Amino acid sequence: MTLTCTACKATYTPHLLQTVCRKCGQPLRADYFFRPKQFTADDLEVFPSLWRYHLFLPSIPELYRISLGEANTPLEAHDYRECKVYLKDETVNPTGSFKDRGMCLALSVARALGVTHVALPSAGNAAIAAATYALAGGLNCRVYLPETIPAVFITELQDSGAEVILAGQTIAEAGATMAGQLDDSWFNVSTLKEPYRVEGKKTMGLEIAEQLGLTGDPKEWDFPDVVVYPTGGGTGLIGIWKAFQELLNLDWVRKPLPRMVAVQTEGCAPVVKAFLDGADATTPWLDPQTCALGLNVPSPLGGAWMLSVLRASRGTALAVPENDITGAQQRLAEISGIPAGPEAAVAWKGMEVLMEKGWIKEGERVVVVVTGDNRRY
Repeated sequence: MTLTCTACKATYTPHLLQTVCRKCGQPLRADYFFRPKQFTADDLEVFPSLWRYHLFLPSIPELYRISLGEANTPLEAHDYRECKVYLKDETVNPTGSFKDRGMCLALSVARALGVTHVALPSAGNAAIAAATYALAGGLNCRVYLPETIPAVFITELQDSGAEVILAGQTIAEAGATMAGQLDDSWFNVSTLKEPYRVEGKKTMGLEIAEQLGLTGDPKEWDFPDVVVYPTGGGTGLIGIWKAFQELLNLDWVRKPLPRMVAVQTEGCAPVVKAFLDGADATTPWLDPQTCALGLNVPSPLGGAWMLSVLRASRGTALAVPENDITGAQQRLAEISGIPAGPEAAVAWKGMEVLMEKGWIKEGERVVVVVTGDNRRY
């Protein structure tokens, strides 16, 4: 494995603590040199956690691996509008969201490389995951949250032993405060400020392919036709696509790669705007306002990376009205029984719009990622 800049292609060693590219400031990507059939599904671990896929992940001693039984989440099938819709239910993770996967990996690798203090800005769920996994791994954790954050987040974070600092009205403003306060003793695990949260989120893509394969005949790993993702910072969208590419490199799956869809809200849609404008990078979204706190990311560091994924996959991006989120959340709950948060409702509404437009075609298999639950809203 090596670490490669997603923009200028500079390379870095994974054996030292890395953040972003020192030449251009863009995110680093973990690149593996897999050969076809280098290993098979029979070589995977049997234990029910993210580390089942350790052969796809950075190699660190088991001593440093943190795990709370994350991953191995259900992929529930539903017939909906002449399509087979699969809901990837991340609400059953230890802290109720997909953020557990990223923090499991990022904090485990950081721990192996000697980190003792981690910090990040967050709209809520990432902070909860970071604090929980830091506590499990014996790390100190400091989180910066917008002043508008619901009180339940603060209480849960304090119960996990995290130091909580409130600053600004958005995650971007909280991050700016953090940047002015942290010294070198703290390691920044913000979205794409280090290379390994993506690697944790990647395991969603591995699970989707494995679980879809179990429904087929013959039972081989398989891809859906479309993946619909509620998009804020974008590590999940990027990670799932990265997993699919690595499975192709291993020659485990031969079907064409899925079309990836980024869904945002009209209150904060920098990725959608850039995609529709044909731009190569996002520009900051002015006055972001959305009830889906996890999507309130006005200036994602991984904007260019996300846009490249959407275009390489022949995918698309769309924004849904804020007023449609509550109704979509209710329909999703009625159909699935999953206590999904508003972010997943945004993805569900986006899928409905694409079905109505005919972009998602009858008979296609669609995966909608339910990124987190609604317990803190």
